[in-house]
Amino acid sequence: MARTRDEALLYLDLHPCECGSMETDWEKSTITDAGGLAARYGGACAECGAEREYTFALPNRETFPKGWPTYGGAEPSQLLDAGEWLLVSDRVASNVPPDAENAGHALSMARAAVEEVLKFIPEDQERVPDHGFWTERGVEFREVEPGRFRRERLEVVRDTYLDLHRELNRAPRPDQSPAPDQDASQDRGQDAPQDKRQGEDAPQDKRQDEEG
Repeated sequence: MARTRDEALLYLDLHPCECGSMETDWEKSTITDAGGLAARYGGACAECGAEREYTFALPNRETFPKGWPTYGGAEPSQLLDAGEWLLVSDRVASNVPPDAENAGHALSMARAAVEEVLKFIPEDQERVPDHGFWTERGVEFREVEPGRFRRERLEVVRDTYLDLHRELNRAPRPDQSPAPDQDASQDRGQDAPQDKRQGEDAPQDKRQDEEG
């Protein structure tokens, strides 16, 4: 089941064509499958031309977008396991675009992916349980770094991305000059000092797809 379009497209990005290319111009359609509604994504690989198609069950209750990205509601994912979500967050956070807009998009994606990991932790537990891992790469990641799936550590990482995004929004854009100190500018023969604040770097490109 794909809870939202953003989650379906992320899953498709993580599963490239057999030729290795991730570039496919996906077209979405809603169909009836096994007695219920489903979302079908089809398209041709941009590299080798192979026809590709994936069909996802739709949730009983629609999740309305709350900004980008919106991967789902309060329930954990059925497409990606906890290990894969944290891998996505790490991958995005380690490739920060130089421009502020895309850096902000990347931070949003990294934060949202960590929040998806937290959804796997029951309220009365402090780490992702074993059943939160079912993919090969997710299990391998957990075995290498099991401590990263503790609630406290995940919350620290999530809040760090959120703080970096806020700091980025407060930083002046490259095309804007910080306001000069008015008192100092009145002194003859002296240049007015400027408050130079630099924003934090951040990760990845935003990918926006509009519902057809």
